[in-house]
Amino acid sequence: MKAIACELPREHALPLSRFSRAELHRLVVERAITEASPATIARWLREDALKPWQHRSWIFPTDPAFLEKAGPVLDLYQGRFQGKLLHPGEFVICADEKPSIQARARIHKTLPPASGARGLRVEHTYQRRGALTYLAALDIGRRGGRRPRVFGRSEPRGGIAASTGSSGR
Repeated sequence: MKAIACELPREHALPLSRFSRAELHRLVVERAITEASPATIARWLREDALKPWQHRSWIFPTDPAFLEKAGPVLDLYQGRFQGKLLHPGEFVICADEKPSIQARARIHKTLPPASGARGLRVEHTYQRRGALTYLAALDIGRRGGRRPRVFGRSEPRGGIAASTGSSGR
């Protein structure tokens, strides 16, 4: 059963990145491993000390110059610039802007879990409230014993004015 849980669903022509409880149950029963219910199988897997079927995915860098580009940034995270230690009074800040985040308000209030149920009950109907720009920065700390801190704020618009007129294209 654990070996099946570790298989990739696409090997069984399933479009999921992980098995659903029902799909895992179906495969275990088809292979005559156990007749246990989906809930029992889920409990067995949850109680196991090792959980190799749980995984995280990531994207491998494809840029051939990735290490050259990432090296200076990683050095800054370690408190170095051009091979020298940063002065204790110098800061490393990583910043980003997320323009045009859709501001939405739920029409119906989120409700607590029903008796015996798991999770909140969230109505997904919403009302559009325009767009915002979110500005975020991370002070990586590390120097002088400081801890990393995140700073962020929402703005009604980005810092670049929209162009007027046409470029003729």
